[in-house]
Parts: sequence; C-alpha cells; structure tokens
Amino acid sequence: MEFDHILIRYGEMALKGKNIKQFINQLQQNIQQKIKDFPHVKVKRTQGRMFVLLNGNDPEPVMEKCKNVFGIHSLSLAIKVENDVDKIKDAALYALKNEDNVKKFKVTVKRINKDFPVRSQEMNQILGGHLLTNTNDITVDVHQPDVEIKVEIRKEATYITSGIVPGLGGLPVGTSGKSLLLLSGGIDSPVAGFLAMKRGVELEAIHFHSPPYTSERAKQKVLDLTKQLTKFGKSIKVHIVPFTKLQQEIFREMPDAYAMTIMRRMMFRISERVCEKEGILSLASGENLGQVASQTMQSMHTINEVTNYPIIRPLITMDKQEVIEISQRIGTYQTSILPYEDCCTIFVPKSPKTKPKRDRVNYYESTYNFSESIQEAIDGIETIKITDKKNLDESFSDLF
Repeated sequence: MEFDHILIRYGEMALKGKNIKQFINQLQQNIQQKIKDFPHVKVKRTQGRMFVLLNGNDPEPVMEKCKNVFGIHSLSLAIKVENDVDKIKDAALYALKNEDNVKKFKVTVKRINKDFPVRSQEMNQILGGHLLTNTNDITVDVHQPDVEIKVEIRKEATYITSGIVPGLGGLPVGTSGKSLLLLSGGIDSPVAGFLAMKRGVELEAIHFHSPPYTSERAKQKVLDLTKQLTKFGKSIKVHIVPFTKLQQEIFREMPDAYAMTIMRRMMFRISERVCEKEGILSLASGENLGQVASQTMQSMHTINEVTNYPIIRPLITMDKQEVIEISQRIGTYQTSILPYEDCCTIFVPKSPKTKPKRDRVNYYESTYNFSESIQEAIDGIETIKITDKKNLDESFSDLF
C-alpha cells in the first residue's frame, strides 16, 4: 500500500458561488502546468474535491510543485481504496504509521456516499479501535490530536488522509486579469509581483535600463528575479526599456528637485503604451507609502496624473521588515540585494521634492519636448519571455 493521490483543498475560492467553476478550471490548469515534468501525474476533479493522481511517482517532488500554486488552501497525501470496511481499516493504519512522533490521534469519517452501509459515527469507532489495537503507546484524543486521520467515503471510492500541508492560498493566477509590474531589481517590486499573483493576477514586467550607468548584470538581475516569480505563476514577459537618453534629458532639462517625479511620470507613460499593446488593464508597483520622496501621498497624486490605468500597490501599508521577510520566504531577497544599481538609484537628486504639485510639474514638462525620446525608448523595447524552466525562453524586439 502507498499514497497514490494528493488531495487539494480550496480556500476562499469556495465562496465564489456561481463563478466557482471558472476558478476551479483555472486552478486545475495551473496545477497541471506546474507538474508537467511528471508526465504520468494527472489532475482530476470530483464533486467538491480536486486530486492529483500520482500514478506511481514519488509524492514529495510533486507536492513541492503544488505548494507553489496560488488558490490551494492546503494539501494532503491520500490513499484511494474501494468502499470496503477492511480495506479502509488497512489504509487508515498505513496513514497513521507514516506520521512521525504521534502520541495522540483522532479519526474523522465523512460518509458522502449515503449508500455505504456503515454510518459515520460507527465507522469512527471501528477505525479508532483498529488503530489502537495495531499500534503501541498511542491514544485517542479528539480535542488536541497530533494527527487527524480523515476518511471520506464517496460514491466512486474512499479517500484516507492524515497530515495537512499549508498551501499559498489566494486565487489561481489568471482569474483576475493581467497587470504590468514595474520591476526595478530591488527588494520591493518582486514582492509586489508575488502578492499581486496571490490575488489571481497574471504578470508581465517592465524594466527601465540605462546603460552604461546600469550594467548588463543589473539587467540579468531583473531577469533572474522574474524567473523566481515564475515559480508561483505562469511564464512572464519582461519588457526592457532603453531609458538612458530620456533619463539624461530629464535630469539635464528639468529642475533637480522635480526630476525624480518627472522621471516616474515618464515611466508610467511608457508603461501605459506597453499595456495598450499587450492588452493589459492595470499597472503594479512596489511603492510603499512614505518610504522615499516619490512615494509620498502628494508624489503619488502628481505621478498618477499621467495614466488612467489602475495602479496596484500591494505593499502600500507594509513596513520594510515585513517586505524583507516575504522576500526571504519567496526566495527573491538574495538576488534583490546584489549590488547592481537600477536607473532609479543612479540619478538621485540631492533634495527631491516630497510634495510636488501637478501644476508645477506640468509647467516644467511644457518647457521641453520629450515626445521624440519617449517614442525612441518605446521603439527600442526588447521583450524577453521567462519561464520556470529556462532563464531565457525567447527574445525579440517589439516595434510599436
């Protein structure tokens, strides 16, 4: 006997009412995509449940893949047996003996198949007695057990599970539309991308590259961060914007105190053009209220003026330590702290304006024509598709 299934439990997806089918279909697709390296492993659904059929594969690497799929509340290894009392008893004992350091257990039987001749409470007693008889130094504790043996008697078969492994929760990626993530290469923006995906958002990314001020290593750092994010979702296209000429013009022609604000406005203008081309309906950023001069309420108000697109800011109320802890947990932190500067850190004004006013910024922008440099940056965008298998899947230039 062996564990031959993984039971998938939903979280808030179960509250979606009439729309739940769309979410479940997407979750099934996402799981199947994540386990594509295991050709014989399949995902199937029964009423109210989703299972991964292991078909003889080692369950641990499959479980690791499933743990990174948004929309899964929890997972359990499961044994499928016929609706036969003796076979259920054997499977329950196997499940219990495969748990480590168990002193107290509990059995919970759910008889979904009402044609099964033994009622739930009686099956609880039968199984509890069988487990006590065939183990040593283990007792029943229905209030604080070390492990709960769960038995679901369904129409087609009975499923027995023991331990519960937490999932990522959230919603399946692909159920909430697509967003363009402003990916700088620092700590914050990858975490913002991760949290956006947790709400079902599919990502593309945009990065503003300013050679020779920013190096090829800085660009590779962004691609590596993107690859790390693909662990939790689908492949991600990264749009690399050649930003040097436009950035130089901004810091040469605009007042020093307003240059950072104007630079951010240019980024949003270019990002909006990419969204229009790619059919993306929102932007996402790692901005955090009050963290730096461009992230005050007044700065955001002035910067937001140039786009009508919604801007998702998952980190807006977090403190820095919270963001760092998430980045460490998802595996982006060590890459983010590599000492390769991005375009936002190389041109930093001595005294950036923390309360820039829209009318002043509009006046300064009206004194110089940036349109040619904006279009040149857009025309020069390089798009790289990153998957969870290869660093660089496809590279090509996008001509707008």
